[in-house]
Amino acid sequence: MTQAETMREARSTSFNLRQAVWIAVIAVSLFLVINVVNNQNHAGSDGSATAVLLRWMPYILEGFGLNLVMSCLAMVLATLFGVPLGIAQQSQSAFVRLPAQAVTHLFRNAPWLVVLFSVMYLIPANGNFLGQHVEIPDWIKATFAFSLPVMGNISEIVRGAIRSIPTGQWESASGLALSRRQTMIHIILPQCVKRSIPSWMNWYALLTLSTPMAAILGVREAVGSAQAAMEAGGGRPDFLIPFYLFLLCLFFLYIYPIARLTKKLERKYAVV
Repeated sequence: MTQAETMREARSTSFNLRQAVWIAVIAVSLFLVINVVNNQNHAGSDGSATAVLLRWMPYILEGFGLNLVMSCLAMVLATLFGVPLGIAQQSQSAFVRLPAQAVTHLFRNAPWLVVLFSVMYLIPANGNFLGQHVEIPDWIKATFAFSLPVMGNISEIVRGAIRSIPTGQWESASGLALSRRQTMIHIILPQCVKRSIPSWMNWYALLTLSTPMAAILGVREAVGSAQAAMEAGGGRPDFLIPFYLFLLCLFFLYIYPIARLTKKLERKYAVV
């Protein structure tokens, strides 16, 4: 890397850091202003919005932890199913390739909310497994539902990464008497990893931001916990802005570093 490129990257990093600091300062300042107004308007009431929020903050943070657990588990499932599905799309056998393409396009183009409702109502709440009665929590069903659309997109990411490998590498491997399976495992797929990481991280960020949809079906993640806390505190309209601003800050502080790292990896692993 030349000195000019190093300086340009350093300036870009410095600008991004300043931008993140200013956004955090503005969010905190807005939060404080709203709290001051609420304190003045409800000085004689049972409690201001700030007091209610602080009292229920551990409960909301516990719900946010469930958001992170759901997003991580759903991403693991999506990757485990999506990678083989993407490889299957490049199969030379139509009996493998066509069903893989059908599954990919089905879940890739299905509305997430429709998939969520379908899974929640199609999977029973309890059943028998190896002779044992097992209850399936709603958050586990929601996690599986969220993994399906991401699975379709990861399948397409893998397919695109495989297609982006120059055909000369396939021909060179063939000249070395490597089978298609050996070529895929030892030559093609290792190169696909770097090309897929930025897109994979983008979909993880989108998945995390989509997990609050589970609150519609009663899962007590961050949004569902915040709604329950507001109702328990009296359900006053002035609770809405402080509580949802707090949720916004939670997701921002978690997602923004991922977004910055994703852009950095996109520049690093850019295909030239």
